[in-house]
Amino acid sequence: MTPASENITEKIRQELPDDEVLYDLAELFKVFGDTTRVKILYVLFESELCVNDIAQCLNMTPSAVSHQLRILKSSKLAKFRREGKTVYYSLDDDHVRSMISLGMEHIAE
Repeated sequence: MTPASENITEKIRQELPDDEVLYDLAELFKVFGDTTRVKILYVLFESELCVNDIAQCLNMTPSAVSHQLRILKSSKLAKFRREGKTVYYSLDDDHVRSMISLGMEHIAE
């Protein structure tokens, strides 16, 4: 190993996040590993919707959509607000919007 590469590897080793942080990152990407969840995120990319509207858009049952939304909420990818008896879902924040946009850009190349 050359002195230059030793410096680089030592710098990388020092800047490497803790295993717990990298585990959390890997878990986040696992959520994107399910096509149904990605479809729901893509629908929410377009508009805030209730469970029934999401189910209709994706030709799924409201129960199946609700199950996936629980996972998306626990991963901080989706959020909800209540209006009377209706619950509306949307992307959690602009980071999620950026992740979807970048992913679509990447596969379009």
